Amino acid sequence: MTKIVVFDSGLGSLSIIKAIQKISKSEIIYFADQENYPYGKKSQAQLSKIIQNSIMLIEEKFFPDFIVVASNTPSLMLNVTTKKIFDVKPPLQDAKKKSKTKQIGILATKSAINSKGLTQYIKENNFSKKFNILKINGSELVDLVESGKFISNKKYCNKIIKKVLEHRLSQNNIDVVTLSSTHLPFLKSLLKKQYPKINFIDPADIIATKIYLKIKNKQSKKNSLKIFVTGDIKKFQTKLNKIGIKKKVNSLSS
Repeated sequence: MTKIVVFDSGLGSLSIIKAIQKISKSEIIYFADQENYPYGKKSQAQLSKIIQNSIMLIEEKFFPDFIVVASNTPSLMLNVTTKKIFDVKPPLQDAKKKSKTKQIGILATKSAINSKGLTQYIKENNFSKKFNILKINGSELVDLVESGKFISNKKYCNKIIKKVLEHRLSQNNIDVVTLSSTHLPFLKSLLKKQYPKINFIDPADIIATKIYLKIKNKQSKKNSLKIFVTGDIKKFQTKLNKIGIKKKVNSLSS
């Protein structure tokens, strides 16, 4: 039986968990670090301390086979990848293949957009000079998901999506956008409705495939999910209930 811990500061992990469970069977611990939400507005020093402490806590409490840092922000700002730890980064090679205009948008949190890590990551992907990569601050869109407004107030969400994206997309002839916060796939249907000609890429399937290749010969008989949270349990339980998840939420502290 393989045990995987998937964590970030809130609901974003669910997009990764859903993709993992679609193609493999494992015991998944979902850890929502609500006490430190949002990661996307933290400095590199703050994030480094938070992620180190979280990984130590996860190792101590759960003894996992694998850990997924299900947030683009620390994945870009910190070097966390090991044989045991997976991170989530913008799927730029996929975007490169799919873009016809050679104008690509990276929609991510404020901290990720401003990080040296993202600049370096773009360089590592070896784009020719014909490509233009536009970084777009999507922190307001992340908040739409975490607050549950993407379910309760779609009209308001459409207004914020337009405010954040309209000018950037129309001025730059962008035809591919990477959803580079794991919260953003929850908005994919709204994004596609407003911008039907743009290809919005979710990296969740890429991560799920990487994990499947590691565990394919030692899968569990069925999928299981346990949820742990720092901070206000009742508040997070309410968030999960809004999106149809009725599972018990457990407290986790060091």
